[in-house]
Amino acid sequence: MVEWLEDLFPRVRGASYQIIGPRDPAYNCLAWAAGVTDAWWWPSGDPAQIYWPSGVPREETLDALKAAFSALGYAACDHEAVEPGYEKVAFFVNAARVPTHAARQLSNGRWTSKLGQLELIEHELRDLEGEEYGTVALLMKRPLAEAMG
Repeated sequence: MVEWLEDLFPRVRGASYQIIGPRDPAYNCLAWAAGVTDAWWWPSGDPAQIYWPSGVPREETLDALKAAFSALGYAACDHEAVEPGYEKVAFFVNAARVPTHAARQLSNGRWTSKLGQLELIEHELRDLEGEEYGTVALLMKRPLAEAMG
């Protein structure tokens, strides 16, 4: 479908993915996973330009991401299957266990990802695993009521 996307993520080639939102430099994958589209979330970088929850260590570790999303009401879970009444996020890490990406689950079990400053896509979770983002290392969920508050 989209050559640059399939070159970056070879596992999406031939898979059922689709672009569902335009390129937007205002937000990234972590912001999207948190339900935010007007700020760039990342633990490192200029605090005047990059949002990170207060009280959470500004370090590029899975523990820091887990703490940031725990503050939003998420708790670790052990599977990616849809659970009625919950929303889920997934965090990817590279071979050195440094976080690279986050995705958010849709109610139909598929996932959405904001690809940095690039497009927003819908995909199967494992389709983004590979050289660019590494592998899924942590899944978290929260009750949908938490998302409404």
